[in-house]
Amino acid sequence: MLHRFVHQERIAYFTMEVALRNEISTYSGGLGVLAGDTVRSAADLELPLVTVSLVSRQGYFRQSLDAEGRQIEHPDPWEPARFAQPLPAKVSVPIEGRVVWVAAWLYVLESHRGGRQPVILLDTSLPENAEPDRAITDYLYGGDPTYRLKQEAVLGIGGVRMLYALGFRVRQFHMNEGHSALLTLELLERYAYPPEDVRPGELRYDIPRVRELCNFTTHTPVEAGHDRFPYDLVQRVLGDFVDLPTLKQLAGAGELNMTQLALSMSEYINGVAKRHAETSRRMFPGYQVRAVTNGVHPFAWTAPPLAKLYDAHVPGWCHEPELLVRAECCIGDEAIWAAHREAKAALLDKVATLSGVRLDADTAMLGFARRMTAYKRPELLFSDLERLASIATNHRIQIVLAGKAHPRDEGGKRAIEQLHRHIRALSGRVRVVFLPNYDMALALLMVSGVDVWVNTPLRPLEASGTSGMKAALNGVPSLSVLDGWWVEGRIEGITGWAIGDDDGPGERDAESLYDKLERVVLPLYYENRAGWIAVMKGAIAKNGSVFNSHRMMRRYATDAYIR
Repeated sequence: MLHRFVHQERIAYFTMEVALRNEISTYSGGLGVLAGDTVRSAADLELPLVTVSLVSRQGYFRQSLDAEGRQIEHPDPWEPARFAQPLPAKVSVPIEGRVVWVAAWLYVLESHRGGRQPVILLDTSLPENAEPDRAITDYLYGGDPTYRLKQEAVLGIGGVRMLYALGFRVRQFHMNEGHSALLTLELLERYAYPPEDVRPGELRYDIPRVRELCNFTTHTPVEAGHDRFPYDLVQRVLGDFVDLPTLKQLAGAGELNMTQLALSMSEYINGVAKRHAETSRRMFPGYQVRAVTNGVHPFAWTAPPLAKLYDAHVPGWCHEPELLVRAECCIGDEAIWAAHREAKAALLDKVATLSGVRLDADTAMLGFARRMTAYKRPELLFSDLERLASIATNHRIQIVLAGKAHPRDEGGKRAIEQLHRHIRALSGRVRVVFLPNYDMALALLMVSGVDVWVNTPLRPLEASGTSGMKAALNGVPSLSVLDGWWVEGRIEGITGWAIGDDDGPGERDAESLYDKLERVVLPLYYENRAGWIAVMKGAIAKNGSVFNSHRMMRRYATDAYIR
């Protein structure tokens, strides 16, 4: 099967995580889901990509919650042989003075339109490796900094070597976040000048040539999101492979900053929303950071009732999602409402199954589901429980929550516990349910089944955010802080509503959230059905038609790949 993919030049898309399907636990959250949507759109559009990631045999983790809301992490293993085929190549990577062998699996992502994309999953679980080295590719984002650096060496260095060993012809390399930035060091070695051509004091590497080959997408303005490694650790792990003086020029004098290395070695750099690109240019002065706003895959993130509706009234929408702009005029109000009610019923059934709580189909439902961490501010909706209960007295509301905290994010875990305390405090006044083990399947049910999608990040720390884009595809409007993609997508009262202002520290965001709910959103929902459906249609026509991964991939093709 491999021979089908190596006959033409491809863009090598490197990502630490990628959401291929719900049963394959090679993703943790938004970054991986975005990577999966990238590959899905490349398959639909028949763009020549080859994706490189880690096999992550033990996955991220499966979440359960005790009665107090304490997160319990369970292994979430998957068996590669069920979904992928082994490839006939092995490459080596130098780690701690040892030769670590890397094998690979081929997963073929197949589009509903018939397109196919190769995904290479790197694997060190081999009998020829020492026991600790076999586990390097086991745990997504697991272990200490040493483990993470070994993983990133396998991804970056091993990934390049594997592609060439398999016979791929690579036109360019696209780094999805900085985890794979060590691939640039492997390319520097491949494009080093002959020793006789290097004058004393000059670098022996053809840096401009490597830069021409590399693209870099940065995804986070949060400092913790940028991997850093002390140089003594780098030397211990990578040894003589690293030209330390050159690396310090490219990646920072004090420590190896993977984002800095990717920035230094990429000709094309982009943020994932216009606002995020502005923030990134302030964070990384001297670099031209462009903006390609993220998108979500239309077919994957539209619930079946809505997809059936679009098929009937906007044929071709899932390949040309810009056609959804016709939703406002081509789809009747009753048809939209009936499709939404069907999606809502599916979510209500899932809530009952997971929690034992039966929510009401006729009550407005708010949804919030994100990675649980401090800057996402999951507690903002519950800042004033009495105010929230008062709003619910006049306008019935119910709330569905979900999300995982990183195993080492104690603040995120405490936030989940605090949410459960709020749930208990509101018992009998506002029905609130927290659903465990948020994954792709649960996400689709939530973004299509709730009535309003709530998002409350602390500005300007939301790089893009894609959950609201998924909701928009399903006719669910957002009530969100003006950050990330929502700065571009919000048309007040047309596609949804803003929380707070477009600038400032966000101190009044909770008050703004409550005011908007009480005075605008809920009265419209209960008292003006035609007005509410108009906003649903606005979300589809003006957000769903634009904020999709087909548009995103076409931008990457024209702006980054063809140059």
